[in-house]
Amino acid sequence: MFRSLFPYDMFGEMDRLQREIQQALDLSPNIRGFGRGGFPALNIGGTPQTVEVYAFAPGVDPKTLEIDLERGMLTIAGERKSELPEAGAQSTLHINERFAGSFRRVISLPEDADPDAVEASFKDGLVHISIRRRAAAQPRRITIH
Repeated sequence: MFRSLFPYDMFGEMDRLQREIQQALDLSPNIRGFGRGGFPALNIGGTPQTVEVYAFAPGVDPKTLEIDLERGMLTIAGERKSELPEAGAQSTLHINERFAGSFRRVISLPEDADPDAVEASFKDGLVHISIRRRAAAQPRRITIH
């Protein structure tokens, strides 16, 4: 009876909406403050010489990625296309949990990050961005004479 009233899975849509609201309200802290669940997923770390950013972007064409560094803010933007058929008269989409569409992630970098020494690579859906720290900010051992 419900199938004739609702051409799509109403309960699936309510479950998806509940998950999205729960993710939006999830304020567990991460390395850069609050917020989780963005696309692409990020791992950010570093060494005394570099800041390392890993963005997990499976299904993204690297030609569509835009990576910018301006005023201490690293921006990763792009688009992931959906290969699923559009839900309509000829097809039905039962579950759609994979993100598709435009995305933008902005990361604030430490003050010692050098905007002139950035390298980026893409392999198997993983974007690796390495930003060198300025030499003046790196620790040095002072010898006593």
